This record gives sequence, structure tokens and C-alpha cells, in this order.
Amino acid sequence: MTAAGLELRGVGKSFGGQAVLDDINLFVQPGEFVSIVGPSGAGKSTILNLLTGALLPDGGQIRFDGTPLIPTSHHFAFMPQRDALMPWRRIIDNTTLGLEVAGVSRAAARAKVQPLFAEFGLAGFEAHYPAQLSGGMRQRAALLRTVVQGRPVLLLDEPFGALDALTRARMQRWLAEMWTRHRWTVLLITHDVREAALLSDRVYVLSARPARIDRTIPVPLAHPRPATGSAAVSAIESEILQTLFKNEV
Repeated sequence: MTAAGLELRGVGKSFGGQAVLDDINLFVQPGEFVSIVGPSGAGKSTILNLLTGALLPDGGQIRFDGTPLIPTSHHFAFMPQRDALMPWRRIIDNTTLGLEVAGVSRAAARAKVQPLFAEFGLAGFEAHYPAQLSGGMRQRAALLRTVVQGRPVLLLDEPFGALDALTRARMQRWLAEMWTRHRWTVLLITHDVREAALLSDRVYVLSARPARIDRTIPVPLAHPRPATGSAAVSAIESEILQTLFKNEV
């Protein structure tokens, strides 16, 4: 995966005359894990849609690796809120889907994905169907499908939001360990304040609509971080919550 930087400068977006994003400024350095949190409906997912080219900004500029982003570029691998695994395809063929769409033959895609199954905790489940896996395993398969595409930046949109609390906590810990090992460049959209504090190098807190970056909170803590009992993580979590609550007053 090639390292590259991402920057949004003064980005705005409106729908039907209603401003959703207003003067968004943020950056993600190569190898960073950056999160965006904000009130419901603030436009967090709209930012991802602008990056993937599903939407175009009304103003401002998105730059990738120092140059303006081309909407048809292939810099990002996107993981949606739900695993979106195809129920009729075996897990190995679900994880190769992004490669096949990009023109890689099924045989070559399988050869690339197969060595990663053990690292993602899926060894022995290659021939299973999605319905035969737990929620956490399905999410690991979805992340494997995302990572194996080899794109410079991973865009994660509430990847664990549909999981129960215990499974979500386990997946957060697993993702933290995997990121520490691989140092992917990640932009995470999340409603989970603890998730942002546990995983991020920096957290951008959006205001209500029209959304601006209300606060940028650095997280200068070593990775991986303890899931419980850490006063430093709790302090970051509290700082994020205070900013969000201020927006609701």
C-alpha cells in the first residue's frame, strides 16, 4: 500500500439549497489513523461520498498527495457501515470481490487473499458462506476485502456500528492491533466516542449543520491502547463528548 496524504481545504456541499458542509478543513498524513465524529445528520458520510467521487463539492478543494483529487481516481478503499457480503458467494470469493471488479482474475485474486486469512482470524472459513459466520467474523472479512485492494487510504464508515457492544469492543481491539502492525492510512467515520479515542491519532469533531470542524483533538497516546481502565483514554473521550454536548446547547 503506497503512502499518501489527504487534505480537504474549505470544502462545502449543499443539497436542495440547504448547506450540509461549510468550510471543512482537515488532513490525514500517511500512516495516520484519523476519525471524524459529529451529531447525527451533520454530514459525516457526505465527506466520504465526496472522497469516493459519488458526490462533487460545491466549493473548496480536495487534494491527494499534493495534487487536486480526480473524482475517477482509485486512491480509496471503502468499507460501508454493514459488511455488504454477498450471501451466495463463499467468504474467499467475497474477499476477492474488489480485486475482481478492478480486473484481477479470480485465480490471481484468490492467490493474493489466501495468505491473509490467518492474520484476519478467518483461516478455515474460506469455503463458508456469510450466514455461517458471526458478526465479528463478517466484519473482518469485509475489512480484508477492503485492505487487499491495496489502495493508499482506507475509508471506514461506522464499520462496527451494527455489532453488539461486546463484539464491537473486541473488534475495536483487533483493529487497533492490526493497524499497529500495518500502519494503514485510515479515515474513520464513527458515532462511538470511545472508539475514536481508542483508535485515533487525531479526532475531528463536527458541529451541527451546516457542519464545520468545531474542534481538532490530537490523541498523543501510544498504540495499541487499553480498552478499559485508562485515565488518558477516558480524558480524550470526555473532551470529545464535551465538544459534542456544547454543540447541542
